[in-house]
Amino acid sequence: MNELARVVQQSADRLAGRHVGAVVAGLAGGDTEIRGVGRTGPGGGEPGPDTLFEIGSVTKVFTSLVLARLVLDGSVRLDEPLAEVLAGARGGTAVVPARGREPITLRHLATHTAGLPRLPRGLFTRALLIPNDPDPYARCSAEYVLGGLARTRLRAAPGRSFRYSNLGAGLLGLALAHRAGAGYEEVVAREVCEPLGLADTCVRSGAEQSGRLAHGHTAGGRPVPYWDLAALPGMGALRSTAADLAILLRAQLAADREPDAPLAPAITLTRETRHRVNPFAWTHLGWLGHRLHTQQGGHLQIWHNGGTGGFRSFVAFDPEKRVGVVVLANTRRSADPVGTALLRTLQKDFATAG
Repeated sequence: MNELARVVQQSADRLAGRHVGAVVAGLAGGDTEIRGVGRTGPGGGEPGPDTLFEIGSVTKVFTSLVLARLVLDGSVRLDEPLAEVLAGARGGTAVVPARGREPITLRHLATHTAGLPRLPRGLFTRALLIPNDPDPYARCSAEYVLGGLARTRLRAAPGRSFRYSNLGAGLLGLALAHRAGAGYEEVVAREVCEPLGLADTCVRSGAEQSGRLAHGHTAGGRPVPYWDLAALPGMGALRSTAADLAILLRAQLAADREPDAPLAPAITLTRETRHRVNPFAWTHLGWLGHRLHTQQGGHLQIWHNGGTGGFRSFVAFDPEKRVGVVVLANTRRSADPVGTALLRTLQKDFATAG
């Protein structure tokens, strides 16, 4: 076992005691190692590179890549108002809330600066009344979401401040699919998965993929249903594998050096766009970023995590050191600490120059 494989296996072993199953990928230079532990579910075997997991909010990375692709081909504008893109979505003009002079734009949605609440209107109350609801978003039809949007009060003026919003990302996916004239899954497949060769990133698994789909569990190990995000798939409905997400990270790491590679212009656009959150952290289109203090190495970390009713995910990379990590788990316990620790190990011990 080589050194990269050893540290990846150690990270997977750290997850084994807290998760029913997990898969960890580590990327350094031109090498990728993927290791699995535990089981996919009741009676299932050990998960591996091709096991499908719900990836939750890591979906937002794909949604923003679709945005960048459509911006580059002229289908939408980054600063196009959401109301213009949604025009006709309900047979008329969608009513989008406002605060101040700046309308909500696609850029605001992708950087969480639209001033929107975290959840669609009405789901705050639902979450309080049904705290263990196995699928809190299942009722979110387009009519429900857009009707609630019209009655939503913005927490801040668009573009002013960072407020993480699942609703905003869901609206972005809904708007992009509407402008493209296709379903969200079809648009993601066309704009992201096919160019990169991602075979197992999807909203709905096919028959063969379903046999490789892990089962989600609560923190206590009880099986829970899969999530259905209805009309808001852009905020968290995708399923994927460690193998596919490693390919995505390879594309992220190569974009600066290979401008003609598939999706490189879109990846560059997502990272050129940023909103400063504080002196050390910012948002890109879809990604969150920060730079560690110099006492911690001063490393750049670009990342996103995710969670559904029975799954957790963490994806991160450093384009300067050319390293990245993927952690997927089928238990509702955070995988972030293990993923973050692995990334820092790779940055310290496996960095590759330019």
